[in-house]
Amino acid sequence: MKTPPISRRGLGLGVAAAGLASAAQAAVVNPPPALAHVFDLAVEVGPAQELGEVGGGRRRVIPITGGSLTGPGLSGEVLPGGADWQTIRPDGVTLLQARYTVRMSDGATIGIINTGVRRADAEVVRRLTAGEDVDPSLYYFRATPVFEVGPGPYLWLTESVFVSAGARRPRRVELGVFKVA
Repeated sequence: MKTPPISRRGLGLGVAAAGLASAAQAAVVNPPPALAHVFDLAVEVGPAQELGEVGGGRRRVIPITGGSLTGPGLSGEVLPGGADWQTIRPDGVTLLQARYTVRMSDGATIGIINTGVRRADAEVVRRLTAGEDVDPSLYYFRATPVFEVGPGPYLWLTESVFVSAGARRPRRVELGVFKVA
């Protein structure tokens, strides 16, 4: 049997397939980044301020009233005055954006903007918004904190990407913060 000639189109598909295979190999050469625990936050919160239906979801503002930051060689106090702005969508996804300030034990002040997602089924959402203590394994709660820091010993917080895993308790939010290596 005679092998048919390769058309330009067939050659192009072969080159494209080789490119995809090369990209897949590159992913193996560059493994996914590791996470390193940096600190924990216990953010105390007040009663929700309900704004009603806004932009496709139920809008709430949760005042931040205090709390603590603890980690290896790190400690600080979450200052009152921040807030967590939430949009609770009908599909069980809550969009979060919290802004708050931490005064470190050495007196330095750090601003934190923590944007994330909490996802759960309807019953868990109902229990969380009612202020019940719900097992964190029953919902997904992840965020990406960004730090506002002046010159000094905490500038390193502005030089990497961080992620947080959270738990919503009746009167506080608990966050483990991790540096993406």
